[in-house]
Amino acid sequence: MNSFFNSAFGSSGLVVAAASAPVGMSNSGAARAATSAAAAPAAVASPAAANNAVGGSVRTITRDGLKVHTVVATRGKQTAANDTEYVEVSYADLKVIGNGSFGVVYQARLMETQELVAIKKVLQDKRFKNRELQIMRQLEHCNIVLLKYFFFSQTDKEEVYLNLLLEYIPETVYRVARHYSKQKQPIPIIYIKLYMYQLFRALAYIHDMGICHRDIKPQNLLLDPETAVLKLCDFGSAKHLIRGEPNVSYICSRYYRAPELIFGANDYTCMIDIWSAGCVMAELLLGQPIFPGDSGVDQLVEIIKVLGTPSREQIREMNPNYTEFKFPQIKPHPWAKVFRPRTAQEALELISRLLEYTPNARLAPLQACAHPFFDDLREPGALLPNGRELPALFNFTEEELAIQPDVREALLPHRLREYLMTRPGAAGLPAASVSSPDRNKSLPSARPNDQGDDKK
Repeated sequence: MNSFFNSAFGSSGLVVAAASAPVGMSNSGAARAATSAAAAPAAVASPAAANNAVGGSVRTITRDGLKVHTVVATRGKQTAANDTEYVEVSYADLKVIGNGSFGVVYQARLMETQELVAIKKVLQDKRFKNRELQIMRQLEHCNIVLLKYFFFSQTDKEEVYLNLLLEYIPETVYRVARHYSKQKQPIPIIYIKLYMYQLFRALAYIHDMGICHRDIKPQNLLLDPETAVLKLCDFGSAKHLIRGEPNVSYICSRYYRAPELIFGANDYTCMIDIWSAGCVMAELLLGQPIFPGDSGVDQLVEIIKVLGTPSREQIREMNPNYTEFKFPQIKPHPWAKVFRPRTAQEALELISRLLEYTPNARLAPLQACAHPFFDDLREPGALLPNGRELPALFNFTEEELAIQPDVREALLPHRLREYLMTRPGAAGLPAASVSSPDRNKSLPSARPNDQGDDKK
C-alpha cells in the first residue's frame, strides 16, 4: 500500500494561483469557477492566520487504549465567497502509508462515522497560497477524490503544515494493471471501458472549469476493486490554464507527457490531459506503457516510432516557436499492429482519436465518453465480472450535460434519452436543449442494469 500512496499523492504544488479567467470553459464552467475563485482566497490567504483560526494544534488523548486525535478543521467544499465552516474532527488508528518529497500520507479512521480517510500532510510555504487546496475546494464529482476537511498544524520549529483529509480509496489502476501483467493476463475489456469512461467524465468536469490536471497516469487513478468506481486524485500539479499566460512545459510524468510539452510549448491547453488519458488506455490494452522513453528526447522517439514523423504543420500546432524541423522521416505504424491481435476496432479507433499530434484534433472528454467503444456500458443488464451492478455511470448533472450538448444523444442510454424527451417543456426539442432550474440536479438512477427495485 505504501507504493500506492507514494505515487498517488505526488507533489505539493505550492504556488500562487492565477486570478484571471481560465481558458476553455463553457458558460456553466465559467460561472462555477468565478464563484470558486472569489471564495478561494478566504480559505488560504494566510496559512498562519488560518492556523490560528482553527486552533493550530492537534490534541491527542488516550481513550480505552486508543490514541484519539482531535482538531478543529475546515470543511473541504467551498460554495460561496467567505464560506468557511469550522468543525471539530476526531480520528484514530493513525499510521503512515506513504511519504515522499511532497510530505507524508497517513491513513486514519474518523471517530464519528468510522470511515477511513487519507491525510496528506505537506509543508506550507507561508508566502504562497496552496493551489492544490484552492482547486480541490472547488471540486465535487463522483469520479474525483473528495476533500472532506483540511487544517493547518504547526511544529516546534514554527513550520506550518497543510493537512488534507481525503476519502480513502484502497487501490489504483496502476496496481491492478501490474497484477494482471504479473499473471501474464490481459485486463478484462469491461474494466478498461469502465476505468477510461470514468476518467473521461472526471476530465470533462475539471476541463469545463478551466482546470488542467497535468499529471494523468495510472498511479493517480484510485479504484474501489469491489465496485469498479474510479476517482481521479493528486491535484498537486493541477492549474487553471489562463489564455496568454505561460505555463511550465516540464510537467506530467514522462510516459504520459504530451508531445507539445516535449517540444517546449508553454501555451498548451487541457488537451495535454487527453493525450495522457490515451497513453493510459493504450497501456491497459497492451499490458505495458506504449511510449516508454528513457528521457525527454527518447520519449519523442518512442512517439514517432508509432505515430510517424510529425509534419511541419503539426509541429507548428504543438509549438509555434519551435523552428528545428530536422527529423528522420518515419512512417506511422498501423494501430492494428501496435496492439494485441483481436483488439476491438472501436478501441483502436478511439486510441487514434486521443493520440493525435495536433492538440485540437484530440477528442474532448465527453466526445470520448460518447464513443462507440463504451456502448456496452450503455446496455441494460450489464454487470461486473463479479456479478455486481456497474457503478453509476450516467448520473450526470445538467451542468455536465451542458458542457457539450451535441453529444448528449450518443452519451446517454436510450431510456434516459426518452426520459429527457418526455419531461415538461421538452416536447419537440432535442435532448441537449433540456435544462433544469437546479443546475446541480442530477438525472434519475442511471445504472446500465437498473430495472426497478431488483438488485443483483
